[in-house]
Amino acid sequence: MQKVILKRLLQLIPTLLVVITFTFAATRLIPGDPVAAMLGEQYDATKVDALREELGLNDPIPVQFGHYLVDILHGDFGDSYYFNTSAMNMIKARLPNTLMLSVTSLCIAILVGVFFGVISARRQSSILDYALTVIPLFGVSAPVFWVAIMMVLLFSVNLGWLPSFGMVTIAQGGFVEFLRHIALPCACLAVIPMGTFMRITRSSMIDSLGSDSVRALRARGVSEKSIVWKHALKNALPPILTVVGMQFAGCFAGAVLTENIFSWPGMGTMISSAIDNRDYSLIQATVLVVALAFVIINLITDILYMVINPKVAIDAENGGM
Repeated sequence: MQKVILKRLLQLIPTLLVVITFTFAATRLIPGDPVAAMLGEQYDATKVDALREELGLNDPIPVQFGHYLVDILHGDFGDSYYFNTSAMNMIKARLPNTLMLSVTSLCIAILVGVFFGVISARRQSSILDYALTVIPLFGVSAPVFWVAIMMVLLFSVNLGWLPSFGMVTIAQGGFVEFLRHIALPCACLAVIPMGTFMRITRSSMIDSLGSDSVRALRARGVSEKSIVWKHALKNALPPILTVVGMQFAGCFAGAVLTENIFSWPGMGTMISSAIDNRDYSLIQATVLVVALAFVIINLITDILYMVINPKVAIDAENGGM
């Protein structure tokens, strides 16, 4: 397993290099001048030239890219042009909020999706099964922004049960207020992965419940509840784990829209502000951190998959030799 993990870690290097290159090129294609955004509408042309020279924006693009790579290797992700502070410090302040939102949404999606997927598999071809299949279809097809707007209209505008914007920490307003503010963003982000987990769990559980090992357990008189939740579900976990990394990436990406709709102070609102202000350093640092989070989550997913199914690790090692 150690050899496989080392191989995965080495594969991260070209992946991150591609992300760095693409992000650097994409930021330079954003219309507008970052210096003009920094100085505002009223500015002196001489100040613009002096500031561009100070920031190195007058250098050729290859030279700028070279300096950027060297700075990253030294752990320097640059300073935000617009906010005039370290880009990494801003990310450290916002990243926990986005992780809290994304991880909570993913956990809700896994628990609810797996539970209803198991129920649907146990009641295969029943009315309940047909009714539950509507949830994955809705989850896969519904856009995040539309779900967010509908939830705001229903629970905030019409019913008035939940706040529609902002974040309150436990220290600020208590646990109840914290839950009230995080409920809508989490529910919105959980809808799409919930449908995916439910669909995959149902399919995997149907195969697992029809296996010879489950038939043998039934012949030995093991209770159906124990067979379903202890034995069959364990055998059905590997396909579910394979999509955890992808769904986490989906939650993280969906947070960009969701945070803006609910005014959640996370990475999504920060990168939107950075794009509006042509803040090259902040955009590049944010995308790099997000990409690094994705590859780490995928690595953890691979490791968990190999722990649950050791045969995968053996096949991977033999394939790499």
